[in-house]
Amino acid sequence: MNNNKGFNWFFPIVIVALFLFFFSNMNGDDTNTIDEEGFYQLMEQGKVDNVLIYKDTEKADVFLTQAAKTEAATKQVQQERSPFSAFDFSPKPDYTLSFGDLQLFLQKFDTIKAENPAVATKKDYGIGKNPMTELLFTAIFWIAIMALFYFVIFRKMMGGGGGGGGGQIFSIGKSKAKLFDEKDKVNVSFKDVAGLEGAKEEVQEVVDFLKNSDKYTKLGGKIPKGVLLVGPPGTGKTLLAKAVAGEAKVPFFSLSGSDFVEMFVGVGASRVRDLFAQAKAKSPAIIFIDEIDAIGRARGKGNMTGGNDERENTLNQLLTEMDGFGTDTNVIIMAATNRADILDKALMRAGRFDRSIYVDLPELHERREIFDVHLAKIKLDDNIDRDFLAKQTPGFSGADIANLCNEAALIAARNSHESVMTQDFLDAVDRIIGGLEKKNKAIKPSEKRRVAYHEAGHATISWLVEHAAPLLKVTIVPRGRSLGAAWYLPEERQLTTTEQMSDELCATLGGRAAEQTIFGNISTGALSDLERVTKQAQAMVTIYGLNDKLGNISYYDSSGQSEYSFGKPYSDQTAKMIDEEISKIIETQYQRALQILSDNKDKLDALAAKLLEKEVIFREDLEEVFGQRAWDPELTENPVSNAHKEGEPEGEEIIAPDSGTQI
Repeated sequence: MNNNKGFNWFFPIVIVALFLFFFSNMNGDDTNTIDEEGFYQLMEQGKVDNVLIYKDTEKADVFLTQAAKTEAATKQVQQERSPFSAFDFSPKPDYTLSFGDLQLFLQKFDTIKAENPAVATKKDYGIGKNPMTELLFTAIFWIAIMALFYFVIFRKMMGGGGGGGGGQIFSIGKSKAKLFDEKDKVNVSFKDVAGLEGAKEEVQEVVDFLKNSDKYTKLGGKIPKGVLLVGPPGTGKTLLAKAVAGEAKVPFFSLSGSDFVEMFVGVGASRVRDLFAQAKAKSPAIIFIDEIDAIGRARGKGNMTGGNDERENTLNQLLTEMDGFGTDTNVIIMAATNRADILDKALMRAGRFDRSIYVDLPELHERREIFDVHLAKIKLDDNIDRDFLAKQTPGFSGADIANLCNEAALIAARNSHESVMTQDFLDAVDRIIGGLEKKNKAIKPSEKRRVAYHEAGHATISWLVEHAAPLLKVTIVPRGRSLGAAWYLPEERQLTTTEQMSDELCATLGGRAAEQTIFGNISTGALSDLERVTKQAQAMVTIYGLNDKLGNISYYDSSGQSEYSFGKPYSDQTAKMIDEEISKIIETQYQRALQILSDNKDKLDALAAKLLEKEVIFREDLEEVFGQRAWDPELTENPVSNAHKEGEPEGEEIIAPDSGTQI
């Protein structure tokens, strides 16, 4: 526990309050005095509005009319008042009058009013002010003002009241990390993290080192300085860190990389120092920085200002604290990012982040385990097959599966089901990948026929070429921004051959080829198809080295350095060659698609007719038209993993995540 409470501001504030109190009273009564003759003259001139007579003190307060107050002489009187009179909200008299005998004063007052009927001066009676009472009320007023100032402003600015330092002015350099210790336990453990066997083994070893350090140190081992979790969004990096916080019996500091960023210069570095100071005080401890790329971006890149970069200063301080001169404490740094390619090399070297753990998209058996975790909270039908659901979701991350289970429960409730059934999960996948179904969207019959042939073209090519993903469901019901969709179940592979990519290009171009074959013209509905094949052909030529003319050359930069380069790593002549080869690959596969559809035009017509009749067709309908695929392995029904959409030029393709290499 930190006993350093800092400087106590209470006593200085009390001293200031007393000083202001006595200073205000040293000014005394700042009201001007007037004798009886002067009062009678002002009264005869009609300048006196009211007289408040205090019988017990033989004094009176004189209040002038508004017209009299505007005169130059009285203006000067107003300006000479004490500045502290602004805190007195009672009416201030313009003059104070001391009279000798009350009866003579009242007699003279009545005489003047009788002789001057135009004089409208009023008289009232009051109780005289007690100097001690007035002094006491003044003291209470100033003490209340300063107490309010202390508790409302100073306490907040210093992060008082148990609220923490946060963004307050006197604690702006304090760390925003949330501390989890024995008083604030986390209920997430490694049992709640399904899949991620390799990643869990790595971080479990770190937790075990903190708990039983003698087991490793007796053999000469040293505790790792840092563990970096890298992977696509939604794969469970932050969840894994929560599990570490729940399993470790040591203090766990958690914060985001953006918590170091502030508009004030030097704040980020100050917060890094404060964070490590707190962690060292509670050593052994773990610090978790989520989205570390907010401050860990490579230095000297993209900084066009030429001035002092606050983010770089923060990173420099983090590097120093992780492995600087004289850092020898049991503090482990855990960090998570999905952009490891842009991190600074000094941050990634051994001695800082010793271990880089890649948290990949889950495999089939891991998706089965993730479904077990999320389905435990849902009321399921007895016929739910978790293996079937896992097979229908290739490329789904843990977050995607969690969203799928929740969406299925919502759909089941919307349909008034007693439990969540298999069809609810299939509808949920359609909803997530394809968007909301729009059966009432008005489409012209001619456009609907074109959409049917477009989707039938995709189905025909994908069924007749060997390496294309088998198409298992086609629909022309508008969904989201698309007018039609084709659903695939892609093979989960780690490597892709040239033949496989060529067949996929041919199947993707099947929609436009079908329009050309049947209608003799093409439409804008193939925008997403063209975008996809262009990127894939470009990757074949410039990244994977799958082009015979360019040879075994790759211009892909895995370090991310090319992001900040204005030039290209090849000449203009090579750029022209690349453009030609990309166009050649695409046109070759397009002509191939045209040839396949021309040879099977009768089957294309039959499939399009089925699609116009039913609006949704499945694998069985394709088998009736084309027969069984000779090279097809045994497939499950109702695929839900990939979708193609067409219809609106400005739309973007709906593609489920692929477990293979993505560029």
